[in-house]
Amino acid sequence: MHWYEKLNEYFPIEEMKSQEHMEALLEDFPEIYHKDEGKHHVLMYAEADDFIFIDYLFVSGESRGQGLGHKLLEKLKQKGKPIILEVEPVNYTDTDTKKRLKFYQREGFQHAKTIGYKRRSLATDEVNVMEILFWSPSNDSEELVYEALVRTYEKIHTYRDKHFYGKSYEPVEQAVQFDETKNRKDIFDEI
Repeated sequence: MHWYEKLNEYFPIEEMKSQEHMEALLEDFPEIYHKDEGKHHVLMYAEADDFIFIDYLFVSGESRGQGLGHKLLEKLKQKGKPIILEVEPVNYTDTDTKKRLKFYQREGFQHAKTIGYKRRSLATDEVNVMEILFWSPSNDSEELVYEALVRTYEKIHTYRDKHFYGKSYEPVEQAVQFDETKNRKDIFDEI
């Protein structure tokens, strides 16, 4: 199965970039946007000088629980940079959301409670609220995570969006918010 088909089968349509968008990122930014693919996994990530953003991490159902996801994250952790990713809030009707959160918690990720993130899907026109998780080798602040997320949104998520989708995502200041005074409930407390 093609790498995009694997991602498209697993991730909800409102979270997916188009295949054309991802292929353009791989082609136009080969020094930043990467694909690590195997028979049982697809990992899409952006690597900057000071952080890594995991765009998609897919491990096939038949390979879950065998350490493949751990190995993929360890490979990224060896780079010694903070790792940032988006996850859906806990959905009690979808057991995968809890399993996913438990996996990231075991891997040492923290919930960025001061960062609010919501993005309108250009595929469904629905607003999706996502939570931000991060792992840091040196106890970096959530403000650094926020700044990295803003750069990712501007460089990766919205790259040529009007060309690929016929319309643009909302401006970054509407999608990503940082508020130190708004310390929301830790998502890991819900699992």
